[in-house]
Amino acid sequence: MQKGFFYPRLVRPILDLLRQGVTPEKMALSLALGGALGVFPALGCTTLLCTIVAIVLRLNLPAIQIVNYFVYPIQIALLLPFFRLGEKLFRAAPLPVSTAQIQGMIHANAWAAVRFLWTTTWHAIVAWGLITPVFVGLAYLILTPVLQRVLHRHVKPIAESD
Repeated sequence: MQKGFFYPRLVRPILDLLRQGVTPEKMALSLALGGALGVFPALGCTTLLCTIVAIVLRLNLPAIQIVNYFVYPIQIALLLPFFRLGEKLFRAAPLPVSTAQIQGMIHANAWAAVRFLWTTTWHAIVAWGLITPVFVGLAYLILTPVLQRVLHRHVKPIAESD
Protein backbone atom coordinates (compact mmCIF):
# COMPACT_ATOMS: atom_id res chain seq x y z
CA MET A 1 0.00 0.00 0.00
CA GLN A 2 1.46 3.35 -1.10
CA LYS A 3 1.37 5.88 1.74
CA GLY A 4 2.85 8.84 -0.11
CA PHE A 5 5.88 10.99 0.47
CA PHE A 6 5.26 12.10 4.05
CA TYR A 7 4.33 8.81 5.70
CA PRO A 8 7.75 7.08 5.61
CA ARG A 9 9.70 10.29 6.16
CA LEU A 10 7.63 12.10 8.78
CA VAL A 11 4.65 10.15 10.11
CA ARG A 12 6.26 6.73 10.61
CA PRO A 13 9.29 8.11 12.51
CA ILE A 14 6.94 10.01 14.83
CA LEU A 15 4.82 6.89 15.38
CA ASP A 16 7.98 4.89 16.07
CA LEU A 17 9.09 7.43 18.67
CA LEU A 18 5.68 7.25 20.36
CA ARG A 19 6.00 3.45 20.38
CA GLN A 20 9.38 3.81 22.09
CA GLY A 21 7.82 5.74 24.94
CA VAL A 22 8.09 9.42 24.02
CA THR A 23 5.08 11.07 25.63
CA PRO A 24 2.55 12.86 23.43
CA GLU A 25 3.27 16.08 25.35
CA LYS A 26 7.04 15.90 24.76
CA MET A 27 6.44 14.93 21.13
CA ALA A 28 4.00 17.83 20.63
CA LEU A 29 6.49 20.30 22.09
CA SER A 30 9.32 18.81 20.00
CA LEU A 31 7.25 19.12 16.82
CA ALA A 32 6.02 22.63 17.62
CA LEU A 33 9.50 23.91 18.43
CA GLY A 34 11.01 22.10 15.45
CA GLY A 35 8.57 23.91 13.18
CA ALA A 36 9.14 27.27 14.83
CA LEU A 37 12.92 27.01 14.97
CA GLY A 38 13.01 25.56 11.47
CA VAL A 39 11.75 28.85 10.01
CA PHE A 40 14.24 30.99 11.96
CA PRO A 41 15.07 33.81 9.52
CA ALA A 42 18.83 33.26 9.46
CA LEU A 43 19.90 30.55 7.05
CA GLY A 44 22.27 27.91 8.36
CA CYS A 45 21.35 28.20 12.04
CA THR A 46 18.34 25.95 12.52
CA THR A 47 20.03 22.58 13.08
CA LEU A 48 22.19 24.00 15.87
CA LEU A 49 19.25 25.89 17.41
CA CYS A 50 17.07 22.77 17.38
CA THR A 51 19.86 20.70 18.93
CA ILE A 52 20.44 23.19 21.74
CA VAL A 53 16.73 23.54 22.50
CA ALA A 54 16.22 19.76 22.47
CA ILE A 55 19.11 19.23 24.89
CA VAL A 56 18.19 22.10 27.23
CA LEU A 57 14.48 21.20 27.36
CA ARG A 58 15.12 17.44 27.25
CA LEU A 59 13.03 17.02 24.13
CA ASN A 60 13.29 14.37 21.49
CA LEU A 61 16.18 15.35 19.22
CA PRO A 62 15.16 13.18 16.23
CA ALA A 63 11.60 14.55 16.30
CA ILE A 64 12.66 18.19 16.49
CA GLN A 65 15.20 17.70 13.67
CA ILE A 66 12.76 15.79 11.42
CA VAL A 67 10.38 18.74 11.54
CA ASN A 68 13.24 21.21 11.16
CA TYR A 69 14.32 19.54 7.92
CA PHE A 70 10.75 19.32 6.59
CA VAL A 71 10.08 23.02 7.09
CA TYR A 72 13.21 24.14 5.23
CA PRO A 73 11.19 25.11 2.13
CA ILE A 74 8.87 27.09 4.39
CA GLN A 75 11.90 28.82 5.94
CA ILE A 76 12.96 29.95 2.47
CA ALA A 77 9.42 31.06 1.64
CA LEU A 78 9.11 33.04 4.89
CA LEU A 79 12.53 34.67 4.74
CA LEU A 80 11.41 37.72 2.79
CA PRO A 81 8.14 38.16 4.73
CA PHE A 82 10.13 38.12 7.99
CA PHE A 83 12.58 40.62 6.47
CA ARG A 84 9.68 42.90 5.48
CA LEU A 85 7.98 42.59 8.86
CA GLY A 86 11.25 43.41 10.62
CA GLU A 87 11.71 46.44 8.36
CA LYS A 88 8.23 47.67 9.29
CA LEU A 89 8.80 47.09 13.01
CA PHE A 90 12.03 49.09 12.94
CA ARG A 91 10.88 51.56 10.28
CA ALA A 92 13.86 50.62 8.15
CA ALA A 93 14.05 51.08 4.40
CA PRO A 94 13.17 47.88 2.51
CA LEU A 95 16.20 45.96 1.33
CA PRO A 96 15.79 45.53 -2.46
CA VAL A 97 16.48 41.79 -2.70
CA SER A 98 14.56 38.64 -3.56
CA THR A 99 14.81 35.22 -1.94
CA ALA A 100 16.68 33.93 -5.00
CA GLN A 101 19.18 36.80 -4.75
CA ILE A 102 19.73 36.08 -1.06
CA GLN A 103 20.41 32.41 -1.76
CA GLY A 104 22.74 33.36 -4.61
CA MET A 105 24.65 35.77 -2.37
CA ILE A 106 25.05 33.10 0.30
CA HIS A 107 26.30 30.53 -2.20
CA ALA A 108 28.70 33.00 -3.82
CA ASN A 109 30.19 34.45 -0.63
CA ALA A 110 28.52 33.58 2.66
CA TRP A 111 30.52 36.04 4.77
CA ALA A 112 29.77 38.96 2.42
CA ALA A 113 26.08 37.99 2.46
CA VAL A 114 26.05 37.93 6.27
CA ARG A 115 27.62 41.40 6.40
CA PHE A 116 25.20 42.77 3.79
CA LEU A 117 22.10 41.25 5.43
CA TRP A 118 23.15 41.75 9.07
CA THR A 119 20.74 44.53 10.10
CA THR A 120 17.83 43.21 8.08
CA THR A 121 18.36 39.73 9.52
CA TRP A 122 18.35 41.02 13.09
CA HIS A 123 15.13 42.90 12.41
CA ALA A 124 13.63 39.71 10.96
CA ILE A 125 14.74 37.71 14.00
CA VAL A 126 12.91 40.16 16.28
CA ALA A 127 9.77 39.81 14.14
CA TRP A 128 10.13 36.01 14.26
CA GLY A 129 10.59 36.20 18.03
CA LEU A 130 7.30 38.05 18.41
CA ILE A 131 5.35 35.51 16.35
CA THR A 132 7.03 32.30 17.52
CA PRO A 133 5.59 32.00 21.05
CA VAL A 134 2.05 32.26 19.67
CA PHE A 135 2.80 29.66 16.99
CA VAL A 136 4.43 27.25 19.46
CA GLY A 137 1.59 27.63 21.95
CA LEU A 138 -1.11 27.01 19.36
CA ALA A 139 0.76 24.13 17.73
CA TYR A 140 1.32 22.50 21.13
CA LEU A 141 -2.35 22.88 22.08
CA ILE A 142 -3.43 21.32 18.78
CA LEU A 143 -0.80 18.57 18.57
CA THR A 144 -1.03 17.28 22.16
CA PRO A 145 -4.58 15.88 21.96
CA VAL A 146 -3.98 14.63 18.42
CA LEU A 147 -0.88 12.71 19.50
CA GLN A 148 -2.65 11.40 22.61
CA ARG A 149 -5.41 10.04 20.38
CA VAL A 150 -2.87 8.53 17.99
CA LEU A 151 -1.05 6.89 20.88
CA HIS A 152 -4.21 5.34 22.31
CA ARG A 153 -5.72 4.24 19.00
CA HIS A 154 -2.92 3.39 16.62
CA VAL A 155 0.34 2.86 18.43
CA LYS A 156 1.16 -0.52 19.87
CA PRO A 157 4.42 -1.00 21.72
CA ILE A 158 7.22 -2.18 19.41
CA ALA A 159 7.43 -5.58 21.14
CA GLU A 160 3.70 -6.22 20.41
CA SER A 161 3.80 -5.08 16.79
CA ASP A 162 6.41 -7.68 15.68
